[in-house]
Amino acid sequence: MHRVFNAVMAAEREIGQIGRALQSVGQRVESAFQSRDEIIAKESPELRLVAVTKTKPKEMVIEAYKYGQKNFGENYVQELVEKSHDDELQKACNDIRWHFIGHLQTNKVKKVLESPNLYMVETVDSMKLANEINKTWEKLNKGHRLKVMVQINTSREEQKHGVPTSECCNLYDHIRQHCQALDVVGIMTIGAFDHDLSKGPNPDFQALIKCREDICSTFSLPKESVELSMGMSNDFEHAIENGSTNIRVGSTIFGARTYKTKPETVETKSVDKAPEDTASRSDQERSVFVTGMAELSL
Repeated sequence: MHRVFNAVMAAEREIGQIGRALQSVGQRVESAFQSRDEIIAKESPELRLVAVTKTKPKEMVIEAYKYGQKNFGENYVQELVEKSHDDELQKACNDIRWHFIGHLQTNKVKKVLESPNLYMVETVDSMKLANEINKTWEKLNKGHRLKVMVQINTSREEQKHGVPTSECCNLYDHIRQHCQALDVVGIMTIGAFDHDLSKGPNPDFQALIKCREDICSTFSLPKESVELSMGMSNDFEHAIENGSTNIRVGSTIFGARTYKTKPETVETKSVDKAPEDTASRSDQERSVFVTGMAELSL
């Protein structure tokens, strides 16, 4: 009894801090965004904050949404399904944008794509998966193309998903040419978690930037048309300074995660350290540059 009561009280204290945390993150984001040099600012003119709610209750999603946050990321299929279909959450957050940012198996594609308000799948890592997402989205007849990103394993770690940097152009072009129901908007990486910035720029970020250069030069695309999804709670400012257009921040906003039971048990690779921790500027709030995040007031 006391354990349950204490857990509820702790959750309430966390929820009370979400607005302040979002405001703090927003200030740090704006500072990093404005510090970029002219070339990076031209190549990455916009920025989106995806608040990662992996293992967090729906009440925290609703609280963050109340303060202007619109884009939310989930790593696990079942968590996305449950939250996106929740009646209370749907009513309170009617124009929420869900990003799926975990490893996706082809046999789980339909579950993810049927999620209400699904905005983007950031982790397309094979032609097989791209084809399945394309086929399923066509059958669902949503009336618009689904935004997707190509996941690239820039750190070359076996436990991480994503195509090698050498294959980024092939997969990107495959989606452009053969997946008409999909809108490939960029590339993403998780990267290594232990880079020491005193030794220089994060090599994973530099590798992703190089992939964008290769894609743009190969297919004659303007760099600003290819998003870079990189940066998490521990390095999002550095990522922004290097041109990220999509950062995934979880624990800095919602606090450390607690794992009761693992929602997914069929993954063949570790996904506990998935993207996060793995749009346009507001016309009315020019002082905040993060898409889907309004000026925060407490």
